[in-house]
Amino acid sequence: MTNLQDRSARRFPPPWSVEQIPGGFKVVDASGQSLVYVYARETPEQASIAKVLTIDEARRIAVNVAKQPEFLGAK
Repeated sequence: MTNLQDRSARRFPPPWSVEQIPGGFKVVDASGQSLVYVYARETPEQASIAKVLTIDEARRIAVNVAKQPEFLGAK
């Protein structure tokens, strides 16, 4: 394991999961530490007006962020 992988594995233990919160999603690690918040609007119309993500776009981003320990080779 490289030094970077070793440090990240200790600081933010996998698995990471996605939780829905009002207005978006958050990614948390195995210890419950919140790592990422992704905010959005409920409808495509609201998202377009505010120039922000839709709820589906936010969910997909959060899910992909939660997969990062797998890409780093965490077990």
